[in-house]
Amino acid sequence: MALALLLSACGGSNDSETPTGPLKPPPKVATLGPFVGECGHLTDDEVRDLGGFGSVSQVFKNAVGCNWQAGGVSSGSVTFASYRGSPIDREKAWVASVGRNPQEIEVGGKKGFQALDPRGSVCDLAIQLDDDFFEWSMSYGLFGAGSLGNPCDRTRKMAELTVQRLGK
Repeated sequence: MALALLLSACGGSNDSETPTGPLKPPPKVATLGPFVGECGHLTDDEVRDLGGFGSVSQVFKNAVGCNWQAGGVSSGSVTFASYRGSPIDREKAWVASVGRNPQEIEVGGKKGFQALDPRGSVCDLAIQLDDDFFEWSMSYGLFGAGSLGNPCDRTRKMAELTVQRLGK
């Protein structure tokens, strides 16, 4: 009996510990970028002034974004969104798919893109922060195109403030 125990202890192999297929690398863990603050560290008054609107109302605010709406039907709007561990290239591809041509930019030493729609009334501007990014998006609404200038100039000013205030 002792011989049977000895043979079973030495001769067996445990296949459950041996990989059966190709080894896969461990999943990449996203490097969290700096804290972009609630609403990109901008106040309602700053959004109103930089957006060029007479007044704005904050429509929603949550852990990852904020939206402001100017008064009136079909009026302008501004949106801020923060994306943790999400690829900026996916956002760039979506913006391109809806007819906006992304252009590479840099804000405060951080790379990103801005994309203006053909009518000149909507701009999306996104900035990469490690494995994260944030985006400012502005629409002049149905009747504001042309009267307030290029919305990318305005979203850039918002992005500059967000980058200046990172981690505060």
